[in-house]
Amino acid sequence: MSPEAFSSLFLAATALTLFARLVLMMRQIRHVRAHREAVPPPFAESISLESHRKAADYTAARMQLGTIDAAIGTAYVLALTLGGGLQAMHDLLARIFAAGTLAHGVALLAALGIAGWAIELPFALYRTFGIEKRFGFNRMTPGLYLADLAREATLAALIGLPVLAAVLWLMGAMGERWWLWVWLFWLAFNLLALFIWPTFIAPLFNKFTPLADEALKARVEALLARCGFRSRGLFVMDGSRRSAHGNAYFTGFGAAKRIVFFDTLLDKLRPEEVEAVLAHELGHFRHRHIWKRLAVIAAASLGLLWLLGWLMGQTWFFAGLGVAPASAGTAVALALFALALPSFTFPAAPLMSFWSRVHEFEADAYAAQQTRASDLAQALVKLYRDNAATLTPDPLYSSFFDSHPPAALRVARLRSSS
Repeated sequence: MSPEAFSSLFLAATALTLFARLVLMMRQIRHVRAHREAVPPPFAESISLESHRKAADYTAARMQLGTIDAAIGTAYVLALTLGGGLQAMHDLLARIFAAGTLAHGVALLAALGIAGWAIELPFALYRTFGIEKRFGFNRMTPGLYLADLAREATLAALIGLPVLAAVLWLMGAMGERWWLWVWLFWLAFNLLALFIWPTFIAPLFNKFTPLADEALKARVEALLARCGFRSRGLFVMDGSRRSAHGNAYFTGFGAAKRIVFFDTLLDKLRPEEVEAVLAHELGHFRHRHIWKRLAVIAAASLGLLWLLGWLMGQTWFFAGLGVAPASAGTAVALALFALALPSFTFPAAPLMSFWSRVHEFEADAYAAQQTRASDLAQALVKLYRDNAATLTPDPLYSSFFDSHPPAALRVARLRSSS
C-alpha cells in the first residue's frame, strides 16, 4: 500500500466515524425532545412529567456537548497525524532527549497524554460545573476538583510512566515477538490492578466505611450466602461528596472482592430494593460476565498488538500518518496506532453494546430469581428518575452506544416475571 492510499483510507474512516457519531447524537437529541411532553405509560404512575422533562433536557445537554467534543477530538487526531503534529512533537523532544532512546519515547507518550488531557479539560469542567450543576447533580467544589486532578496526576506519574517505560523496553528488547511479551505484561499488570485498586487506589479518592445498618447488613449477607458469594466486606462510599448520582458495585476478585454501595443509593432505595440491585450485580458474578469480557479484551489485545508489530515494518503506515520513516520508532508507532485505531474499530461498537445488554438481561433474570423482580423494577425506576436517565432513547443511538437495555424494555421484562 502506498502512503497516499493509506492517508486517504484513514481520512475516509475518520470522517465517516465522526459523521456517524454526530448523526447518532443528533438523532438522540431530536428523539428525546420529541417525547419530552409525555411520560411513557409504563412509568406514568412512578415518574412525574417534571422529572421526565428534566431527563430529556439533561440528555440533550450532554449530547450537545458531546457533538462539540467529538468534532474537536477528531480535529486533534488529524492535526497530530496528517497535520504533522506528532512529527513536530517528536522533533522538539529530540532536542532534549536523544531520539530513539527510552527517555525520548516515554517523554513523547507522556506529552501526548498531557496534550489530550488539556484538550479534554474544558469539556470535563463544563460537564461538572455546568451541566451537572445545572441539573442538580454536582456536589464537587473547585478545591476538591483540583485535589482530584493532583492525585490523578501523581498516580499517572508514579504508575503510568513506569508502565510506559516497561512497554517500550519490551518492544525494543524482545525481538520480533515483542508483542507477545507486551501482552503478557499487560495481562499481569491488569490482574495486579484488580488487587490493589480497592485497597490502595480507590481510598485515595473516596472514604469507605463498613456498612453500619445492621438490618440491611443481615439482609445482604443472607443474599450473599444464597448466591455463594464471599467478599472481604460491605462498604459505603461517600459518593455524595462529588455527585448526587447513585450506584452499587463489587470490585476486585478472589480474596480482594469488596461490595460497595454509594451513600446516595442507600438514601434513595428501600432495603429490599438495595438487595435487588446487589442481586443484579451478583448476577454478573454468577454468569462470569467480567471474566468473559476480560477474555475477549485479552484476545483482542493480543491480535491488535500483533497487528501493530506487523505495521511497524511498513513504511506506508508511518508516512501515511504524517511521520517521516526516519523517525519511526516504538513510541511513535504506539502513538500512531492509538490515534488511528478508533477510526477503524468504530463499526464494532454496536456489537459490544449488544453483548453488554445481553449480560444486563441475564443479570436481571438472576436477580429476579434471588429476590423479587418487582423490587428490582421499582429500584430501577427510582434510579432512572433520580439520575435523570432518559426513558425514551433513540433506538438507533441506543443500539450503538447503550451498554444497558432501554428502560421500558428492561422494566417490562422484570414486571412480566413478577
